[in-house]
Amino acid sequence: MSATARKTAPMPTDILARKGGAPLVSLTAYTTPMAQVMDGICDFVLVGDSVGMVLHGLPSTLDVTMEMMILHGQAVRRGLAQSMLVIDMPFGSYEQSPAQAFENAARLMRETGAGAVKLEGGEVMEDTIAFLTKRGIPVMAHIGLTPQSVNQLGGYLVQGKSRADAIELMEDALVLEESGVYAIVLECVPTPLAGLITERVSVPTIGIGAGALCDGQVQVYHDLFGLFTDFVPRHTRRYADLAETIKGATVKYIGDVKAQTFPSGQEVRFLFEGDQDNLKRSLESSGFVTDTLHPGRANLEDVFITLAREGA
Repeated sequence: MSATARKTAPMPTDILARKGGAPLVSLTAYTTPMAQVMDGICDFVLVGDSVGMVLHGLPSTLDVTMEMMILHGQAVRRGLAQSMLVIDMPFGSYEQSPAQAFENAARLMRETGAGAVKLEGGEVMEDTIAFLTKRGIPVMAHIGLTPQSVNQLGGYLVQGKSRADAIELMEDALVLEESGVYAIVLECVPTPLAGLITERVSVPTIGIGAGALCDGQVQVYHDLFGLFTDFVPRHTRRYADLAETIKGATVKYIGDVKAQTFPSGQEVRFLFEGDQDNLKRSLESSGFVTDTLHPGRANLEDVFITLAREGA
């Protein structure tokens, strides 16, 4: 292979092979421009159902639809060439039966070009995940705090704090591994438990609020960069405050517009630069009245014919 050969996006098997190696890195993306920024620097980019909250202003992820996921998945796919695309299956699109899950997972992959789907749930999803993986659908699992179950969980709470809950999460992880998943997201799980699960399973664990002992990390970029201002998840670290930066830039733009200093000659070039007198004569000869507020009626095409004739 040439030393200058272009890097291609990893496959689920490549992610699986990274178990125990250099930490995997992922961020969410929902649009083409953000996907282009992340392409090649994130191992995989997740089109999460968090899009409903951070872009559409929904109170939770429960109202996110297949159509929304497909729309944003297609946008992100257009921005990726070197990072893998993973897409969330929205609430209600896979829980009813393995057949329902396959139909919707296949549609998501077919219409977005995603390399894998992500779905929530542990042992309860065993049959569904096995059904998918045996039929060519790579699955990333998601346990711990599962936002689609927020009503049942009683809120966005840390999971696995008690002995019984910790054992249940460990059992979930082992069942998911046997079902054929290539990776498991651990959300809001105590660090020691996340570390034990990571040691026990043979597939990579991807943490979000689960400590640094996982095989990789994923975060919602709106949280990392200060674009989602409703609340700041405890598990995130603010690397920028883009909401304030954008607000400050907007205030400056408004001030420049009101002061009539934007746009200036730096941003706008006259159509006939250096020959404004010629332009004025051409407009006058074509029937425009230039000394009143409103011009007279004239055929605009005549203006350009006159300008062309005069070499403007």
